[in-house]
Amino acid sequence: MSAIERDVVIIGAGASGLTAATKLRAAGLSVAVLEARDRVGGRLWTNHIDGAMLELGGQWVSPDQTALLATLEELGLDTYSRYREGDSVYVSAEGVRTRFTGDIFPVAESTAAEMERLITLLDELVEEVGVTEPWAHARAKEYDRISWSAWLAEQTDDVEARDNIALFIAAAMLTKPSHSFSLLQALLMAASAGSFTHLVEADFILDKRVVGGLQQVPIKLAEALGDDVHLSSPVRRLEWSDTGVSAEADSVTVNARYAIVAVPPNLYSRIDFQPPLPRLSHQMHQHMSLGLVIKVHAVYETPFWREDGLSATAFSPYELVHEAYDNTNHEDPRGTLVGFVSDERADEVFKLSAEERRERILTSLSHYYGEQALSPVVYYESDWGSEEWTRGAYAASFDLGGLSRYGAMQSTPVGPIFWSTSDLAAEGYQHVDGAIRKGADTAEAIIARHQA
Repeated sequence: MSAIERDVVIIGAGASGLTAATKLRAAGLSVAVLEARDRVGGRLWTNHIDGAMLELGGQWVSPDQTALLATLEELGLDTYSRYREGDSVYVSAEGVRTRFTGDIFPVAESTAAEMERLITLLDELVEEVGVTEPWAHARAKEYDRISWSAWLAEQTDDVEARDNIALFIAAAMLTKPSHSFSLLQALLMAASAGSFTHLVEADFILDKRVVGGLQQVPIKLAEALGDDVHLSSPVRRLEWSDTGVSAEADSVTVNARYAIVAVPPNLYSRIDFQPPLPRLSHQMHQHMSLGLVIKVHAVYETPFWREDGLSATAFSPYELVHEAYDNTNHEDPRGTLVGFVSDERADEVFKLSAEERRERILTSLSHYYGEQALSPVVYYESDWGSEEWTRGAYAASFDLGGLSRYGAMQSTPVGPIFWSTSDLAAEGYQHVDGAIRKGADTAEAIIARHQA
């Protein structure tokens, strides 16, 4: 096994780690990036399945994601708008399919009023709690000890209103059951997007895509770093002291002054830290976990829903596929739908055979789009829970009480070891934008310490 010397070793070649490496090298520090997979990108992965280009992980760009937008411009990557012309579709608890326009679902007038009231209330709480230090709010512990579902039940007796509001955080973002995380965690999720309203506005949060796929961001960053990126090199052991680190991977050992761990928190325990991390760090990591979601890709000969005047935007907290969208690639004559199956519903269908699961999911899509949805020419399920070096999606969040208890220390360096991942971001939390922001901030912190 070879050994090399660098100023900084970065563990993980996702958008965050590669951004940090790029910033560090621009400042004159030498780097080595060690990636466990045989590719770069982490939870960004553009792949070709049965002749169709599919974005298996993150893919959307919203107007508030200024760090990502700046990176796309720097890398010369073009974007295009998600197709959104025509009506959206909502399916009620009774299975009634209704077409609608706008952001508020076509529910009873009283339910719509309750949804709008709750959105306004949540926007006020988001602004009050903030995004950078929600754990420092005067009522943080109180907000962190009540689950998202329990808080909603306290606010309204309208079951459909709270089911729909819950959807925007639980199934759509954290991909966990509403009873398993706190109001404070929900407020952080909304604050990271600018407001709860932004999570409701599909045309805002799912605005654009990158021509050729979002994985081009880490690919281009890695290309510029050249031989300093080492693939198929999972770090097994990280020895550290006040004077530096030694990262032992399968094919190379990197001795460096600093280390950046740029992987999801649920993977920290895959590294043998010597000496062990502080006791509170171990405790904190046990209270962070990723959710579970199946991202379903269904490609058809044509985008048939457009002929019916549908945008393909579809929602229902009562359907197996709780949301779906037109995901047709740039200038592709075929039509692609993308849908999502989250948390306990994903548990249920993973008990089925692949054939039964496909039938159940396509049947759910047909409730939105009609029988033509039953017969795609390409069908694929992105299952990040089975990915050895991810083990869930989309990002890590705390269990009840965890955010107020540990949030203030989640990004605190341990000696020469720094932490950088979208899972720890404020703005852009669990998005590529947050990964880039966190990577840049971590690089700046190391540069400042190095120059001190």
